[in-house]
Amino acid sequence: MTDWLGPAEWDALRLSLRVSVVAVLASLPLALLAAHALARWRFPGHGLLNGLVHLPLVLPPVVTGYLLLLTFGRRGWIGSHLDQWFGIVFAFRWTGAALAAAIMAFPLMVRAMRLSIEAVDPRLEQAAGSLGAARPWVWLTVTLPLILPGVIAGAILGFAKAMGEFGATITFVSNIPGQTQTLPSAIYSFLQVPGGEASAARLVIVSVAVAMGALVASEWLARRVARRVTGREAGR
Repeated sequence: MTDWLGPAEWDALRLSLRVSVVAVLASLPLALLAAHALARWRFPGHGLLNGLVHLPLVLPPVVTGYLLLLTFGRRGWIGSHLDQWFGIVFAFRWTGAALAAAIMAFPLMVRAMRLSIEAVDPRLEQAAGSLGAARPWVWLTVTLPLILPGVIAGAILGFAKAMGEFGATITFVSNIPGQTQTLPSAIYSFLQVPGGEASAARLVIVSVAVAMGALVASEWLARRVARRVTGREAGR
């Protein structure tokens, strides 16, 4: 594997893995909160929240990247304050690539987790509550174990999406080798230069392998959720 990929290809792979892991870990708590809110709570603005969560799925990725640039760029209405007060810069940094990947992966993560939460019978939680357990303890000891495969499945799907993100990333952080050049950006760059087809093909194979592995793992975990909640798992 070391000899099969060149230095530039390894840099792109390492950066993609770093960006994807950070994107998933950073957005996981918020995705779980949003999924729980959409699945169990009814409040004014529920439909608006649902629309905002899924907006990155329907917007062109370039538009998402441009909005990120307007918001988190050095002169953006949030980015300028982050830079001035905390010295945090997202635009044209790998952290910006992680932010873009997290936003693009967020709807997939929320969707998987929401389905898992909706599949849990609320009577199980009510029974635990009737025995005197506090609501946070009920969530930790009853709800979370039941939805954990769905949470993992959502994280895996988010990781795969983050690995493949291109449009929002290249718009927000550009395509700087060794700094912001992820796998999709590297493939695009290799295809623009003579003789770069072989390098692009190798990275395509790596991308396909990672994506297929993530989809297979996600499907397997989704099946476990269905069997666990319906009780079919106990009968096998």
